[in-house]
Amino acid sequence: MPKKENDVIFSDLRPRLTRLAYRMLGSVADAEDIVQDAWLRCLNHDGEVREPAAFLHTIVTRLCVNELKSARRRRETYIGPWLPEPFFDPESDDTTEEITLPLMMALERLTPLERAAFLLHDVFGVGFDEVSQILGRDTSACRKLASRARIHIRDARPRFCATKGQGLKLAAAFYAASRTGDMEALRNLLTEDVVIYTDGGGKVAAPTSPSIGIDAALKLFGALARYFARAPSRLLRYAMIDGLPGFVTVEDDGIAQTSAILVSENRIAAIYVTRNPEKLHHLTRSDLH
Repeated sequence: MPKKENDVIFSDLRPRLTRLAYRMLGSVADAEDIVQDAWLRCLNHDGEVREPAAFLHTIVTRLCVNELKSARRRRETYIGPWLPEPFFDPESDDTTEEITLPLMMALERLTPLERAAFLLHDVFGVGFDEVSQILGRDTSACRKLASRARIHIRDARPRFCATKGQGLKLAAAFYAASRTGDMEALRNLLTEDVVIYTDGGGKVAAPTSPSIGIDAALKLFGALARYFARAPSRLLRYAMIDGLPGFVTVEDDGIAQTSAILVSENRIAAIYVTRNPEKLHHLTRSDLH
């Protein structure tokens, strides 16, 4: 196949392959590296690649499975809550995103093969016969992998989903209340069992365990409000982050962070704050302006 035609095929497939790799790994940088590596392997493959799309899906998935085995060991020693790197998927701007941040966290409980089978079939619509070829397992085994995955993550599937507009409106109300220390407004915005996850990765100041319950949340935001009074946040924009409404800020220490909220019956059931600078490098390219 001529090089120009190959380049067009890869250009068309790249966004889909990157989304697949990101959902497998939870890392934007690693996903981009995997996709580029797969493309180079495709170009250097001996013999003709008759179905580039199938070939690239296979290589990307297998590289991700290998990467997950080493990533899992690294995450066992991770300091504090682990959150996936914030990902701003253009396809989620006007549609409900099936893979939300809580589901990404739930995927961490799966084996690499369960994760691959579930994502390929349930999210990307790949038939089990093709999943079988990609994973090198028979079709019935792939069906069982996906079935086990669904059982493990069923509680993390989105319920009571707000529309994008409703979610961003709630995110704006939360931003205002949390920065001004309006405890009454916060109490009305949060569920009684709200959970706050903050990922600093041991690199920057951040709680090393989740804050659980509205009393713990209000205590935390009360302390933060006193800090924000001296060192205000700079709001960059509201956005959909891994399928959840939220916002991007730069704090007084110069560190960018993302905050995403899980909405349940028009209240905030969970808050996910990513502060680890190693997970925010890609934001400087596209999201900090």
